[in-house]
Amino acid sequence: MNMTAPRALIAEDEPLLADALRRELALAWPELHIAASVGDGLGAVREALALRPDVLLLDIRMPGQSGLEAAAELADAWPEDGPPFPALVFITAYDQYAVQAFEAQAVDYLLKPVQPQRLQRTVHKLRATLARRAPAALALEAAVARLRELLAVPGLAAPPAAPRLVVLRASGSGHDGQIHLVPVADVLYFEAADKYVRVLTAEREYLLRTPLKELAQQLDPVLFWPVHRGTLVRAAAIASVTRDAAGRPLLHLRQRPERLAVSRMYAHQFRAM
Repeated sequence: MNMTAPRALIAEDEPLLADALRRELALAWPELHIAASVGDGLGAVREALALRPDVLLLDIRMPGQSGLEAAAELADAWPEDGPPFPALVFITAYDQYAVQAFEAQAVDYLLKPVQPQRLQRTVHKLRATLARRAPAALALEAAVARLRELLAVPGLAAPPAAPRLVVLRASGSGHDGQIHLVPVADVLYFEAADKYVRVLTAEREYLLRTPLKELAQQLDPVLFWPVHRGTLVRAAAIASVTRDAAGRPLLHLRQRPERLAVSRMYAHQFRAM
């Protein structure tokens, strides 16, 4: 990496705030090149994978996908043989709860509106981080561990949980026009697929139009485990765990033939298996 010209990506859904941050960064860190600025989490993941920035500044609240969820998705997709994972800075409206969570995980943050003095401190920390950056594999492992802890903080990545679902109103997978009442107790796993969420029981498949992120907030996290950003599995349905050629876990389910891949963010749940 050329230390004289580090590159940054800004993800902020309010254009005026994004422009103000860009101007303040130009003053505080003239050598920093802003490679791109996007307005949502999905765009942040896409552009970060394409541009491989050294620094990623993420608004914690963005439409569709929070900055924290975008960082977690990026950590899952980041190539192991690529450059070090970006140094992360989260941007948030003043929220002491969020601030305490970021500080506990040694992740830097900026409060809105961004103050030049506080930005100078962030720039100083980022310079130091880039100067003593760990090898790529270790940097990625450390980022995954921090993000995993932050995702576990209630309400930080998403709104508080909605009331638990007991029965789902789903359509048949063959688009038969019927509405089926599916007990949540019968579901083995959920999988995001295009505009739908696939609902898999032992006998058949159903479809929901509720986004998986919204659905997850209404399920008991003790019963349903995320194993991928697009998959929730009933823990009691997992029969065994094997490894693929790259050493990543594959789940074998009771009463289903599929093998479900486990992403980097959730592999720790199966480390001892």
